[in-house]
Amino acid sequence: MRASRSRLSYLLLRLLAFCYFAQVTNQSPPNFTQHVSEQSKVTDRVSRRLVRIYQLYSRTSGKHVQVLPNKKINAMAEDGGVHAKLIVETDTFGSRVRIKGAETGFYICMNKRGKLIGKKNGHGRDCIFTEIVLENNYTALRNARYEGWYMAFTRRGRPRKGSRTRQHQREVHFMKRLPKGQQPTHPSHHRPFDFIHYPFSHRTKRTRYSSKR
Repeated sequence: MRASRSRLSYLLLRLLAFCYFAQVTNQSPPNFTQHVSEQSKVTDRVSRRLVRIYQLYSRTSGKHVQVLPNKKINAMAEDGGVHAKLIVETDTFGSRVRIKGAETGFYICMNKRGKLIGKKNGHGRDCIFTEIVLENNYTALRNARYEGWYMAFTRRGRPRKGSRTRQHQREVHFMKRLPKGQQPTHPSHHRPFDFIHYPFSHRTKRTRYSSKR
């Protein structure tokens, strides 16, 4: 009688283990693409933020984006212009950034009418842009608050309203360039990679020797 009860308990445990294993294996794998997309929409206040300095070359005006002391923004600056130097701060671990003029300290933002304006405080979502690398290697900057509105400039370098912009338009295409006179870091300037060699201990040698035999 005890043997039959023990056998029945064993079978029940096997059945429960099988059901649990089937439930685990039937779960869909995690969608990392969706996870990155969701996390990229949330400001990251924990990780160390990346700060870059570069110029934005406008495809249409042939000039560079600049932030002026009167808070106006245009794409009329020459290469190396004092107001063309931009400080770009990451907002998340993804591609969202805040852009401000290095000389004036004003952030490039977009108001509800789609107009580009300069602000001293760039914490709002209207001052956050998503960098989108296009197939033609240009970069488009889409506003985080007004989805589908892009930073754009006309041939004369004047700001174009965000509500009239689309990703395929030349007006929204930019190229990142280093400030004039600033050279990229040469590989020779990096600290050489040091290889550390650990000698085998006598015990390891004996183990290897015995395994060969």
